[in-house]
Amino acid sequence: MTEPKHEENHGGALGSRLNWLRAAVLGANDGIVSTAGLVVGVAGATGSRAALLTAGLAGLLAGSMSMAAGEYVSVSTQRDSELAALAVEKRELREQPEAELRELTEMLQARGLSEEVAGEAAEQLTERDALRAHASVELGIDPDELTNPWHAAWASFLAFTVGALLPLLAIVLPPAGWRLPVTVLSVLAALVLTGWTSARLGAAAPGGRCCAMWAAGRWRWRSRTRRAACWGRSACEPGRSSQGDRAHAQAARSEPHGVGGWAQSAGPPAKFTGDRAYRSRPRGPSASVSQALWGT
Repeated sequence: MTEPKHEENHGGALGSRLNWLRAAVLGANDGIVSTAGLVVGVAGATGSRAALLTAGLAGLLAGSMSMAAGEYVSVSTQRDSELAALAVEKRELREQPEAELRELTEMLQARGLSEEVAGEAAEQLTERDALRAHASVELGIDPDELTNPWHAAWASFLAFTVGALLPLLAIVLPPAGWRLPVTVLSVLAALVLTGWTSARLGAAAPGGRCCAMWAAGRWRWRSRTRRAACWGRSACEPGRSSQGDRAHAQAARSEPHGVGGWAQSAGPPAKFTGDRAYRSRPRGPSASVSQALWGT
């Protein structure tokens, strides 16, 4: 009776796969959340499809290039550090081979091998490829599979672009009355899909990863859309007076003889007209966005 074959597909080096997978997940999540917050904020100031499309495309291009450049710089720094560590190890092997052999033996003993087996294994590994043995055991680096900054940059760029397109299309294509609910649903669905995809590619359990991605993305999206909606409200209400004017007007109404000698019977001066007009005028379109999102 033949034994079943043990087939395990590693799909290449784990470090290389995790490098671009990490960059892709980060880029996709940031593209979904940041673009959704941007277009919802712009929708609070204007309902023009051209303005929404322009703002969304600008955010998409700027974000994707920024993410790609950031990943390239950060992974390049990691690669330079790995190359520097390998250069130091190569020099030590050339100048102090006996000390490096003892060091490798001690590290193998620390991993559970007996002294005799560790010494024999260290000698065999050193004879075969001393640099690879020390890089793997001591540094945790595979000299043939160093991190690639271009892989991380392209993965982040493409993932951000795809993630940003979903909320952009969700707020541009539907009618005005359906833009907000369609955008909310598309963002939540995109976050769940990103979590499921990353879990499958990383050979992890999809359920917990999807929930974690959804919760983290929802919290980030809520904070960004709240700030964007507040920005949109202030941008579309030019008659709104400053905080100092409103505080001064409140002080004038509370003092018996006014502020600075103004009589209360005469009422506040003309500079406070804008404040009263702001409180009496109807809110702009962003107020409905804020109320629909947060009930405020």
